[in-house]
Amino acid sequence: MDPVSVGLLAALAGGAGGEMGRQVWAKLSTLVRLPFRRAKDNSHARSISSGEIELAALTQAPADPARAQALSTALAVRAALDPDFHTGLQQWHEQAKLVRTGDGEVHNTISGGTQHGPVLQGRDFSGLSFTTPPPPTRPDGDGR
Repeated sequence: MDPVSVGLLAALAGGAGGEMGRQVWAKLSTLVRLPFRRAKDNSHARSISSGEIELAALTQAPADPARAQALSTALAVRAALDPDFHTGLQQWHEQAKLVRTGDGEVHNTISGGTQHGPVLQGRDFSGLSFTTPPPPTRPDGDGR
């Protein structure tokens, strides 16, 4: 299984995706809190995190990429050691990828006739300003 995207974890922890995002985050929380079924023959597995600490840390600071990376790593390690968790995480990940977190493609549409002024298409604009000259006045002085 591929590691869970750091961006996806951070977005969901930060509340992206509306109600669906909150539900998916709650499901991950429930999954992580299930008992960690470590292989009995692996003595090193006892020192490996279940992911609960990393999940709580990311919940407290969702914008911290280091916390998101720590959770992603903990999930991947646990999935490698716990087959039941691996299956649950895979199912969760498929659901989580369907949540619109604000990442990805942008689709813009302009309709409704002639546009009088600048039109921008894209996403995540900031610090923009435009100066456009006033429309030319009509000979009758109306100005429209």
